[in-house]
Amino acid sequence: MRLHRLDITAFGPFGASQSVDFDDLSAAGLFLLHGPTGAGKTSVLDAVCYSLYGSVPGARQGSGQGMTLRSDHAAPGTRTEVRLELTVAGRRLEITRQPPWERLKLRGKGTTVDKAQTWLREYDPTTRAWKDLSRSHQEIGEEITQLLGMSREQFCQVVLLPQGDFARFLRADAEARGKLLGRLFDTRRFAEVEKRLAERRRATEAQVREGDAALLADAHRMQQAAGGTMELPELAPGEPGLADAVLEAAAVARATARELLTIADRRLSAAESGRAATGRELADARELDRLQRRFAEARERAARLAERSDAHRAAQERMERARKAEAVAPALELRDAADSEHRRAAAAEARARALLPQALADAGAAPLAAAARRAAEELGGLESARRAERRLAALVEERAGLDRQERADEEVRQEAETWLADWETVRTALQSRVDSAQEAATRAEQLAVQRDPARRRLTAARQRDRLADDTEAARQRALAAAEDAVEARAHWLDLKEQRLHGIAAELAANLTDGTPCAVCGATRHPAPARKTAGHVDREAEERALTAYQTADELRAQAERHLGAVREALAAARAEAGDTPTAQLAEEAEDLEGAYTRARATASGLHAAQEELRRAEGEREQRVAAQQQAAVRSASRVAGRDRLEREQAALEEELTRARGAAESVTARAAQLERRAALLTDAADTARAAEDTARRLKDADARLADAAFRAGFDTPADAAAALLGDTAHRELQRRLDAWQSEDAAVRAVLAEADTADAARRPPADLTTAEQAAADADRRLREASSARDAADRCRAELDRLSAHAATSVRRLAPLREEHTRVARLASLAAGTSADNERRMRLESYVLAARLEQVAAAATARLLRMSSGRYTLVHSDDRSGRGRSGLGLHVVDAWTGRERDTATLSGGETFFASLALALGLADVVTDEAGGVRLDTLFIDEGFGSLDDQTLDEVLDVLDALRERDRSVGIVSHVPDLRRRIHAQLEVVKGRSGSVLRQRGAG
Repeated sequence: MRLHRLDITAFGPFGASQSVDFDDLSAAGLFLLHGPTGAGKTSVLDAVCYSLYGSVPGARQGSGQGMTLRSDHAAPGTRTEVRLELTVAGRRLEITRQPPWERLKLRGKGTTVDKAQTWLREYDPTTRAWKDLSRSHQEIGEEITQLLGMSREQFCQVVLLPQGDFARFLRADAEARGKLLGRLFDTRRFAEVEKRLAERRRATEAQVREGDAALLADAHRMQQAAGGTMELPELAPGEPGLADAVLEAAAVARATARELLTIADRRLSAAESGRAATGRELADARELDRLQRRFAEARERAARLAERSDAHRAAQERMERARKAEAVAPALELRDAADSEHRRAAAAEARARALLPQALADAGAAPLAAAARRAAEELGGLESARRAERRLAALVEERAGLDRQERADEEVRQEAETWLADWETVRTALQSRVDSAQEAATRAEQLAVQRDPARRRLTAARQRDRLADDTEAARQRALAAAEDAVEARAHWLDLKEQRLHGIAAELAANLTDGTPCAVCGATRHPAPARKTAGHVDREAEERALTAYQTADELRAQAERHLGAVREALAAARAEAGDTPTAQLAEEAEDLEGAYTRARATASGLHAAQEELRRAEGEREQRVAAQQQAAVRSASRVAGRDRLEREQAALEEELTRARGAAESVTARAAQLERRAALLTDAADTARAAEDTARRLKDADARLADAAFRAGFDTPADAAAALLGDTAHRELQRRLDAWQSEDAAVRAVLAEADTADAARRPPADLTTAEQAAADADRRLREASSARDAADRCRAELDRLSAHAATSVRRLAPLREEHTRVARLASLAAGTSADNERRMRLESYVLAARLEQVAAAATARLLRMSSGRYTLVHSDDRSGRGRSGLGLHVVDAWTGRERDTATLSGGETFFASLALALGLADVVTDEAGGVRLDTLFIDEGFGSLDDQTLDEVLDVLDALRERDRSVGIVSHVPDLRRRIHAQLEVVKGRSGSVLRQRGAG
């Protein structure tokens, strides 16, 4: 990496634009960057770092994205900008960065914040022109980091060599060295390996403990299943040998459970044999008891049958008479049916004759039938007269309908004439309403257009009046805030100038003998400056700066508020004009009232139009109805004459047909009733004669059937008959007696039953008690056997589960052992790690050994071959080893700690260390060539000879086409180094002067 040109504008102490031509400075190989304290030497290096990485080292970055990088001396309209032109990895690039800044608004009052900007361009040798690559902060940051191969921290340590840091590095302990080297060489991945191994060890240990806890839980369940006879191992989860102890105890418990199961099986077999014997004895006793009771019951039933023998013979005789009477039953049923039919026919005949005239009451069936035929013939002759009577009634109704139609048409004509007489007046009134509503609608539309502007003007006028008062108040507040900000800035600048005048005393307050000066590097301080009365320290200046920044922010806020109020007032005046608010309110109210009235009138337009259309339609309907009524009246005259002629002819015909009756219908009804009565009487007379003849025949057949069946009279046969219910009941009693007699005889004839009756009574109670005792013993033996079997099965299951768990945990135990050994080794706590060196420290020790070797090559020249840096991995006290750094003194041949070096020796040793570190980090970053380096301070502690040797070493860097910039206050360096970049400070800001180069 080689720097070509740096342009700075409004950055740090540089209020105006400044440029640095590194090509011109680098031509001499060595160049000096010098200037008074606080002039901005470090700001030049900050500008290089900011252009590359978008931030500066340490606390100088401030908060946010670099708002504090802007120069306080810069003009308000000048944007802070840093532009760096460099060559890296064979590519010539230009990086331009602008941090965010707060500027005045282009329009109105107040300030606004512009975002940070970044540009990356590359020079194309072919076209000899710059081409844009990117304007993205993220893309440019990634591109630069990838090209340089190092982070901002590495760049600040390798390119901007801070000698104070490396002096502290030489005197630091192993932990402090580890932190610095870890940032430079990025060994976080090795620390992450240590962390991951520790986490993995804890995770596997937890899993092993969890598995052992589950195994112990299975062991407790096995102990519970074994009834407490199993002894558990006295080991905790995670302890060695727990799995084997649990499996051994489980095997003993399983063997004991199998022995107990064998004993229970034998006891169960004995109980089953005893239960079978008592069961057989109980069955024999129950069978003997059953047979003895059966024989006794049969003897009792036989005695009861003997007592009912007479009743049984009487029932048999009654059943025999009933069977004989069943032969006469059909004749009896036939005679009863004939008698019932004859009685019904005689009663019907009596009812029919009671309705006949006295002259025909005793007539036979034939005369009655002849009279009925005559009445029917007369009735048939009246059919034509009945049709004429119905037609006459229809004619009368038709004439009445014509009269109703005539009256209705007359009413229609009169109503139409009355309505049409007022039509012109109604039409004129309705048309006038429509015209008025249309005019109101037009007027309302015109007023609506005027209403909205009037409302807006009134609202703007009211806002104008309110903002006029707010503007004056805001102006007063802005003026007061501006005065406060000016006073605060003047107070801060005064305190700052007073502090700069006394800065030497402030720096001298921290000096102690033997400690290098932060300005010149000297370790002796013969006449340090003293603080005077009224000395201004850093805290006072910072408080004044904070007060000024607060006042300036309040001023900006007040100006922004004043601008916003003025803009709102101007907008309100542009809208409302100068017309008073009261006048505008009155005009708006009058316009609103007129608009409301016009809308109310216009709202009746549709109703008026509809009413006019309905009136016109009604007029057309009434005219048509009037004309139709006149046509119907003319057509009804001819119809009425025809109906009158037809009615006269029908009335003459009906007078002849109805005779003395009121009407033909009444005459026909008389004849119909007479014919019906005569016909009914003739039919009932013939039915009575037929039923009397059938009754006589049925009596004769009944007497003959009773004599053949053996009965003296038909009445005796009827008495012997049994009804269905009585017959079934008598048959049931006979069958029951017969069945009972047969059953009793069969039981008494059984040999087993008779033999049992001769034996002693059975002792059923004793047999049942013996069987119950045997059942109890069997249940107890079975329960004991089932419990032993369940215990054996549960132990087998739990043992198998425990064995499976042990097999499953075996790989995890092996992994835990392996991971724990690796984690302890990487953490430096293992006995195998003799030096207790962590993995990250081991890697850093290798890097430190490389740095020491690279630094020794330059330290030998700087110390005239006296000192050599060596890496030491010895332990210091009880701490860990690996990052020790010693110096070998060739004059004494002794190896000692670097903390024993003097001030000047510490400087050139730290310089050699910094240069060696730069070489190693460069190789680590992929071999990116660093052609421009900066060395910050420390040369004041060297004598002339050592200074010459150090400068010779630095000058030798030109052999690799490098340029080295030295940042120092030492006056002697201005004589020795001709190429110089001087920083000159002033009240308006610092400036850069470049001389002696080229």
